[in-house]
Amino acid sequence: MPPPPPGGAPAYGNPSHLLPPTLEPLITTWLTEDAPAFDIGGFVVGESPAEARLLCKSQGVLAGVPFFNETFRVLGCEVEWLVKEGELISGGGKKHVATVRGPARKILLGERVGLNVLARCSGIATQSKHLLTLLRSAGYPNTLAGTRKTTPGFRIAEKYAMLVGGCDPHRHSLSTMTMLKDNHIWAHSAHSSSSSSSASATTTAAAITASIQAARAAGGFSVKIEVECQTLEEAHTAAEAGADVVMLDNFSADEVRTAARSLKERWGEKVLVEVSGGLTEENAERYACEDVDVISSSSIHQGVRHVDFSLKVVQKGIGSGGVDGAGESVQV
Repeated sequence: MPPPPPGGAPAYGNPSHLLPPTLEPLITTWLTEDAPAFDIGGFVVGESPAEARLLCKSQGVLAGVPFFNETFRVLGCEVEWLVKEGELISGGGKKHVATVRGPARKILLGERVGLNVLARCSGIATQSKHLLTLLRSAGYPNTLAGTRKTTPGFRIAEKYAMLVGGCDPHRHSLSTMTMLKDNHIWAHSAHSSSSSSSASATTTAAAITASIQAARAAGGFSVKIEVECQTLEEAHTAAEAGADVVMLDNFSADEVRTAARSLKERWGEKVLVEVSGGLTEENAERYACEDVDVISSSSIHQGVRHVDFSLKVVQKGIGSGGVDGAGESVQV
């Protein structure tokens, strides 16, 4: 597989153009979760015209802009950005990155949802870019991908953030690529041995082959098949049976280099080699070698540190008040 284009998807277009025609159903779900009944605070402030400043209080890559915009569009507000998505916001102090205008109660209704999605997406984009930079510095030219270990109901936002950070989002669902993990192989083996099928699989190798054949019959030519392998022998078996991708799962760094070289020598570009299992910024560089096509790690999106944002309403006509960004509002 040729190396991925430098800069990832953002180098070739606006990642927001990848999103569905409307995010409104998703945004409405988030807003309803936060305000399932009476919004007493919103009643207190009413619908007088208001303005609020979005402040960034820690360093990070800005991501999640389309979700923030849609949150406030649904509520009848407008957002003006001073920083572009994908830009690194430097640390130190509070940076004014956007302004939200609209009815006061609507701004406050969207505040927490908007901040949550920005903080989460920006944290993922920041960590994605960080680990990718480490791997590039180690001479790794190929793909860094995330995983399917995403937050339920938030997957599209998290996958989007990985793209903004320059990484590959990996498969989006069970339907976009077939991944046969160890559980699939073992379960198929048990199923076939208890049935009268002539395709009975009595060994791991036979189970891998039979599982790939079944997946290919159902998915057809358009769905790639990846097989999670615990040994080099399993990886060769999967490749021989027609797997498009073999995953070396929980191999040591030395085992990865040996196995990847063996697979490339025998199968060439016919099979992609992915490495996964416990890879983080502390150890990923040790697994970096040209024979590995994909390094996948949930560390770029699971348990990442969020980027700190706040939304402060601009105080108007008040003689005294809080320091810029210090309280719940910004004095002018």
